[in-house]
Amino acid sequence: MTTVTNDACVNFDAFYNVVDGKLASTTTTRCSINPSTLEQNPPVPLSTREDLDAAVQAAQRAATIWAQVSWEDRRSAILRFATALEGQLDDFATMLTKEQGKPFSRAQLEIKTGIQWLRDFCELVISDTVLEENSVRRVYTRYTPLGVVGAIVPWNYPVQPLACGKIAPALLTGNVLILKPSPFTPYCNLKLAELGLRFFPPGVLQALSGDDNLGPWMTEHPGIDKISFTGSIATGKKIMQSCGKTLKRVTLELGGNDPAIICSDVDLSAIPTIIGIAFDNAGQICCTIKRLYVHEDVYDTFLAAALAFIQHLKLGDGFEDGVFIPPLTNIEQFERVKALLADIKSSHLKLATGSTEPVPGAGQSTGYFIAPTIVDNPPDDCQLVCGEQFGPVLPIMKWSNENDVIQRANSTQFGLGASVWTRDMNQAERMAKQLQAGTVWVNSHAEIGAKIPFGGHKGSGIGIEWGVEGMKAYCNAQTVVSRSSPWDGKS
Repeated sequence: MTTVTNDACVNFDAFYNVVDGKLASTTTTRCSINPSTLEQNPPVPLSTREDLDAAVQAAQRAATIWAQVSWEDRRSAILRFATALEGQLDDFATMLTKEQGKPFSRAQLEIKTGIQWLRDFCELVISDTVLEENSVRRVYTRYTPLGVVGAIVPWNYPVQPLACGKIAPALLTGNVLILKPSPFTPYCNLKLAELGLRFFPPGVLQALSGDDNLGPWMTEHPGIDKISFTGSIATGKKIMQSCGKTLKRVTLELGGNDPAIICSDVDLSAIPTIIGIAFDNAGQICCTIKRLYVHEDVYDTFLAAALAFIQHLKLGDGFEDGVFIPPLTNIEQFERVKALLADIKSSHLKLATGSTEPVPGAGQSTGYFIAPTIVDNPPDDCQLVCGEQFGPVLPIMKWSNENDVIQRANSTQFGLGASVWTRDMNQAERMAKQLQAGTVWVNSHAEIGAKIPFGGHKGSGIGIEWGVEGMKAYCNAQTVVSRSSPWDGKS
């Protein structure tokens, strides 16, 4: 193991696990693929059960000590961590583009937003909840750390909100955290934990790189007290089943198939924003617009404007100037979207723009590129509308009756987000109340923040992330009933 000095910046030449305050190598390594070039990224550790055991033991030792550190001192450490990350913003953004594929400007924005989220969390406070206070007794609920948290982070936004949004609330509330990045995007997460060595005691913030075995090892490990997971519904179900064996606390932020309902009085100047949201990160966002319902009175106008705008969305390598739509991040997701395009073709759905084939050479001589594609008014029961595409393929459908479109929007196992776009705030409020989603936006979508609670309804998750309620999810609630004199057992 290697000891890190406090004054050095992290470098991106070599990548290690972070265990018990040190950088740790493994006997075997693996690497991910740059999704734009198909070139190999640098080698990263391939962790074993023994590596996980070592990290858990270090975390357990650290948990007792870190829980005793004052809130203000924990807050100060996180703020200094954020400042150090800010000092290496472009280093992290460069690596993020190489491993995830997103345009460099969007990678910079992800790191900037991650820094802001770290700082925003530090403005939140969890206070005791006083239930009763009089001359006889005082009853209140306080919130104590759970202990060791395992954070399982996906590949679409590995830094923000999906690492910073777990690190800050866990550490601020007195827990310690083991970060497990996706095998497709391990690099920035490992460096976040390495950067943290300068500000947190050994064992407080650790990171392990591994393959698909590491996640199940973590969820079943008896030394981990909570799992915070962001990913698919299918994996979320497995995690919940595994965590049940040791009665771990669990927060699951799972997939979405978010509807956006465009009313007849929509501000048409919002069309570029709506389409930009839908195709941001090539559609690889859990809470982006995935189904677009447009009122029949403005359908043709909306579609024409959307098609005009989409022609300006450049597809390409994230380091090319002007690129907005990156490749899909990995071969597995590329193959899933290819299969979806094949289904669109075999079902004879109408394309408004795009293609049912990937870009020529994609996945072979060039990256995992798929052109932005819009499907014109497909049936509600087609695969594109029913599932979560997680790619640059968008169905736009007509509606005329308010009750009917609400029913169509809710007719899914998903319930992460939804939006209504209208100038009529009464209509917006009426429709929003009926949408079955954890977050409903009006004239916005995917607008999230560290101070805003976020979670899914139905199959899209269990529990809350972010905000004060999300921070409480990293705590045990403990009720204290305190009397100034002994209770008589009656009154």
